[in-house]
Amino acid sequence: MPDDSKELLRRDCAGRTLLDHITGKWGIQVLTSLKNGPLRFHQVRALIDGVSDKMLTQTLRTFADDGLVERTVIPTSPPSVVYQLTNLGVEATRELDPFLRWVRRSVAGDAG
Repeated sequence: MPDDSKELLRRDCAGRTLLDHITGKWGIQVLTSLKNGPLRFHQVRALIDGVSDKMLTQTLRTFADDGLVERTVIPTSPPSVVYQLTNLGVEATRELDPFLRWVRRSVAGDAG
Protein backbone atom coordinates (compact mmCIF):
# COMPACT_ATOMS: atom_id res chain seq x y z
CA MET A 1 0.00 0.00 0.00
CA PRO A 2 1.50 3.38 -1.00
CA ASP A 3 2.29 5.99 1.65
CA ASP A 4 0.41 9.09 0.44
CA SER A 5 2.00 11.28 3.11
CA LYS A 6 5.39 11.03 1.36
CA GLU A 7 4.15 13.52 -1.22
CA LEU A 8 4.01 16.16 1.55
CA LEU A 9 7.78 15.83 1.87
CA ARG A 10 8.29 17.18 -1.66
CA ARG A 11 9.07 20.88 -1.96
CA ASP A 12 6.69 21.40 -4.89
CA CYS A 13 3.67 19.78 -3.21
CA ALA A 14 0.74 22.19 -2.77
CA GLY A 15 -0.31 20.25 0.32
CA ARG A 16 3.04 21.01 1.91
CA THR A 17 2.33 24.73 1.67
CA LEU A 18 -1.01 24.30 3.44
CA LEU A 19 0.65 22.07 6.03
CA ASP A 20 3.31 24.74 6.63
CA HIS A 21 0.61 27.37 7.15
CA ILE A 22 -1.38 25.25 9.60
CA THR A 23 1.67 24.15 11.57
CA GLY A 24 3.27 27.59 11.60
CA LYS A 25 3.81 29.40 14.89
CA TRP A 26 0.18 30.55 15.34
CA GLY A 27 -1.72 28.40 12.83
CA ILE A 28 -3.20 25.75 15.08
CA GLN A 29 -4.04 28.32 17.74
CA VAL A 30 -5.90 30.53 15.26
CA LEU A 31 -7.90 27.62 13.86
CA THR A 32 -8.70 26.39 17.36
CA SER A 33 -9.82 29.85 18.48
CA LEU A 34 -12.40 29.97 15.68
CA LYS A 35 -13.66 26.45 16.30
CA ASN A 36 -16.76 27.50 18.26
CA GLY A 37 -17.98 30.15 15.86
CA PRO A 38 -17.28 33.55 14.32
CA LEU A 39 -15.15 36.06 16.21
CA ARG A 40 -13.94 39.60 15.73
CA PHE A 41 -10.20 40.27 15.56
CA HIS A 42 -9.88 41.46 19.16
CA GLN A 43 -11.74 38.36 20.39
CA VAL A 44 -9.32 36.04 18.59
CA ARG A 45 -6.38 38.03 19.96
CA ALA A 46 -7.77 37.80 23.50
CA LEU A 47 -8.01 34.00 23.23
CA ILE A 48 -4.44 33.48 21.99
CA ASP A 49 -2.00 34.49 24.68
CA GLY A 50 1.13 36.12 23.26
CA VAL A 51 0.13 36.64 19.63
CA SER A 52 0.92 40.08 18.23
CA ASP A 53 -1.51 42.05 16.07
CA LYS A 54 0.89 41.72 13.15
CA MET A 55 1.19 37.93 13.38
CA LEU A 56 -2.53 37.45 13.93
CA THR A 57 -3.35 39.62 10.92
CA GLN A 58 -0.83 37.74 8.79
CA THR A 59 -2.12 34.33 9.87
CA LEU A 60 -5.77 35.26 9.31
CA ARG A 61 -4.95 36.63 5.83
CA THR A 62 -3.00 33.50 4.95
CA PHE A 63 -5.86 31.28 6.10
CA ALA A 64 -8.35 33.38 4.14
CA ASP A 65 -6.17 32.91 1.03
CA ASP A 66 -5.94 29.17 1.76
CA GLY A 67 -9.73 28.90 2.06
CA LEU A 68 -9.69 27.92 5.74
CA VAL A 69 -11.11 31.17 7.13
CA GLU A 70 -13.74 33.55 5.81
CA ARG A 71 -13.35 37.26 6.49
CA THR A 72 -16.63 39.17 6.51
CA VAL A 73 -16.81 42.96 6.69
CA ILE A 74 -19.97 44.20 8.38
CA PRO A 75 -20.95 47.65 7.08
CA THR A 76 -21.13 49.54 10.36
CA SER A 77 -19.42 52.76 11.32
CA PRO A 78 -16.59 51.99 11.74
CA PRO A 79 -16.75 48.71 9.79
CA SER A 80 -16.59 45.50 11.81
CA VAL A 81 -14.74 42.44 10.60
CA VAL A 82 -15.71 38.92 11.60
CA TYR A 83 -13.65 35.80 11.03
CA GLN A 84 -15.05 32.29 10.84
CA LEU A 85 -13.97 28.89 9.65
CA THR A 86 -15.03 27.77 6.19
CA ASN A 87 -16.11 24.17 5.64
CA LEU A 88 -12.48 23.35 4.90
CA GLY A 89 -11.41 25.06 8.14
CA VAL A 90 -14.03 23.13 10.12
CA GLU A 91 -12.74 19.91 8.59
CA ALA A 92 -9.16 20.86 9.47
CA THR A 93 -10.04 21.52 13.12
CA ARG A 94 -11.95 18.25 13.27
CA GLU A 95 -8.83 16.44 12.06
CA LEU A 96 -6.62 18.38 14.50
CA ASP A 97 -8.74 17.48 17.55
CA PRO A 98 -7.23 13.99 18.12
CA PHE A 99 -3.72 15.45 17.81
CA LEU A 100 -4.52 18.22 20.32
CA ARG A 101 -5.99 15.68 22.76
CA TRP A 102 -2.74 13.69 22.45
CA VAL A 103 -0.72 16.85 23.18
CA ARG A 104 -2.76 17.57 26.33
CA ARG A 105 -2.39 13.95 27.53
CA SER A 106 1.35 13.99 26.80
CA VAL A 107 1.91 17.15 28.78
CA ALA A 108 -0.18 15.78 31.63
CA GLY A 109 1.92 12.59 31.62
CA ASP A 110 -1.02 10.40 30.66
CA ALA A 111 0.21 9.34 27.21
CA GLY A 112 0.87 5.73 26.77
